[in-house]
Amino acid sequence: MKVTKFQHACLLIEHENSSVLVDPGEFTRDLIPPRKLDGIIITHDHPDHFDKKRVSQLLAKHPKATIAGPEAIITQFSNHPTIRAAVNTPFTIGNMSLRFYGGTHAPIIPTLPTPENFGVLINDSLYYPGDSFVVPDNTKVDTLALPVSAPWLKISEAMAFLVAVKPRVVFPTHDGVLSEDGKEVVDRLASRAAGVVGATYRRLDTSSVKL
Repeated sequence: MKVTKFQHACLLIEHENSSVLVDPGEFTRDLIPPRKLDGIIITHDHPDHFDKKRVSQLLAKHPKATIAGPEAIITQFSNHPTIRAAVNTPFTIGNMSLRFYGGTHAPIIPTLPTPENFGVLINDSLYYPGDSFVVPDNTKVDTLALPVSAPWLKISEAMAFLVAVKPRVVFPTHDGVLSEDGKEVVDRLASRAAGVVGATYRRLDTSSVKL
C-alpha cells in the first residue's frame, strides 16, 4: 500500500491497482490529480477537508468513482455512486477494505453544534481520524495519520492520542496552518511521544511512503 500526503489533510492511498483520495480540501493546493481514481472519502463537511468544486472536477473525470462520507456530503452527489458513512460497518472501494469510526467532530465552540465526522481505517492498517481523537476499538493500527494543529485540538491531546493508538509508524497531518517553526516544534514533540510506544515518526510533505 502506497500513501502520498498532500498539503494539510489530503491523502492518496494506492493498493493493488486501486486508489482512494481522502479529504481533498481548500488548503490542498499541491494536489496532483490521480490518473486512476476508485473513490473519494470525505471525513466531514468543513472546507479544509472538502472542496466541492475540486471533488466535482475529479468526479467528472472519474464518473465511476464512489464518494463515501457523512450524509451532508453524499447528498450533494446523487448522480454518482455513494456510501453513507456508518460506524463499524465495513465496506470496499476497489481492492481496498475500509471501516468508519467515531461519528462526531471534536468541539470547537462548545455552544455550537458539531458536524458528523468519521475517522477511517484503510486495509486494517492506516488510520486517519479526521477531526477527532477517536481510538479505533479492537484494532491494531499499523500507521497513524496524526492531526497536529487545529482550533479543536491541543498538542497534549494529540500526543496522548498517539500513545493510545500505539501505531508502528506515525506521520503528521492537519498541519496546513503551521509555520516552518511550528512544524519543527510538532516534529520534536511527536518524535518523543512516538518513542514512548516504540513507533517511528516521519514527516511526509508531498511525498509518499510504502506500507
